[in-house]
Amino acid sequence: MPIANTLAYLMLALWPVVSWTLFTKLDPARALIWTVLGAYMLLPPVVALDLPVVPGIDKDAVAGLAAVLAVLFLLRHRFGLLPVSRLGRGLILLYVLSPFATVLTNDDPIWFQAMSLPALRIYDSVAVVANQAIALVPFFLARHYLASEEAMRALLVALVMAGLLYSLPMLYEARMSPQLNLMIYGFFQHDFSQAIRFGGYRPFVFMPHGLWVAFFAMMCCVAAVTLLRVGPAACRPKYLLAAIYLLVVLVLCRSAGPVLYALLLAPMVLILPRRVQILCAGMMAAVVISYPLLRGLHLVPVQDILSIASAMNAERGASLAFRIANEELLLERAAERPWFGWGLYGRGLLHDPVTGQINVIADGGWIITLGTFGWAGYVAEFGLLALPIALMSREALRQPAAMLSPFAAAVVLILAVNLVDLLPNDTLIPFTWLMAGAVLGHAEALRSAWKAARRQAKDHALPPGRTVI
Repeated sequence: MPIANTLAYLMLALWPVVSWTLFTKLDPARALIWTVLGAYMLLPPVVALDLPVVPGIDKDAVAGLAAVLAVLFLLRHRFGLLPVSRLGRGLILLYVLSPFATVLTNDDPIWFQAMSLPALRIYDSVAVVANQAIALVPFFLARHYLASEEAMRALLVALVMAGLLYSLPMLYEARMSPQLNLMIYGFFQHDFSQAIRFGGYRPFVFMPHGLWVAFFAMMCCVAAVTLLRVGPAACRPKYLLAAIYLLVVLVLCRSAGPVLYALLLAPMVLILPRRVQILCAGMMAAVVISYPLLRGLHLVPVQDILSIASAMNAERGASLAFRIANEELLLERAAERPWFGWGLYGRGLLHDPVTGQINVIADGGWIITLGTFGWAGYVAEFGLLALPIALMSREALRQPAAMLSPFAAAVVLILAVNLVDLLPNDTLIPFTWLMAGAVLGHAEALRSAWKAARRQAKDHALPPGRTVI
């Protein structure tokens, strides 16, 4: 962990105060959005508050904890943790409890000539379970507070506002190099060579990597495009300018993947009906869920993908080839303990047999999860993220078009693309869980309304003089 200055830890410690203030000034939905989004944008990455007994509290954890404290002790609200779906309940339990099985199946140290990796202890499972539970807090809160169409619109408006505000430090770093985290928090959060791309600099600002910043800019741009299509006519010129501006900022982030996502999603949001948008998101989620199995069976056309990437850009093609080669090695390692993975301390990576140094790089969130927690962890985590999209796809097939919110459709698409981005990158953030919880709550509300309408239709269809007992 890098050495940060006092301000970095002070900001983490004070975020609950910021969240408390937001919940006193705003309605619960917008306060929750800005508590999570603001922490992601402004707090220092990588570092964490080390407290006794509990795991380290980093910017991701402090966002959820600050929000839940405000909800429980300021608003004095209670909210349900478990979704209506039995599958959803099972996935939550699996996500939270499977680390115990990981610990029990990794009670052996891994030895090298110069060092060793420790065996896992019960304490490790307690720490991981606590981390898993904290990670789900935005999911639980969003399911309760962000399920309405108006809350979905608030999500998109917040993204546009956040993108416009964050564009200023992003443009500064694109011109001057990523220095703000070093200047303000006293450390640089990654390898500086990763900041140089396409003859310029990637902005990092206060996020873990330039890819995270670019993906954030893509989400903001797609949100602006959505509001351009469905917003009030008087506001559309403003949203058009915002969308164009944010697209320019995205290009200046110098990351090809998020630019391709934006070029894919923007026309979909502008042209396709809401039902088709949601079903496209469902297909993306299905591909992501099945990807590890397809890779393991060698059914993914890896060579064709590499050929296309190399034809577009030789440097990016070489980078993709490097990632895929590493994934093949990590898949073989994960296959040695497929059900519950290798656990913590880098046990699921490959090491030099003499020095013990790691000699492989894990980039994609899917392979990191698969190697650490096995198929149980992968199914739990990715299943929880994909389930809301699947439920919304089901509602898109049965609901009238008028019942499908354009704001919800856009959030579903952004969530689906975030899932897709977990294949090459580890871009799972609290805002991802926030979107997943919001979509889940919205899908449950649609299903509830559909059931109520069916019951009412059956009651009206009864013959005169008949009653239901």
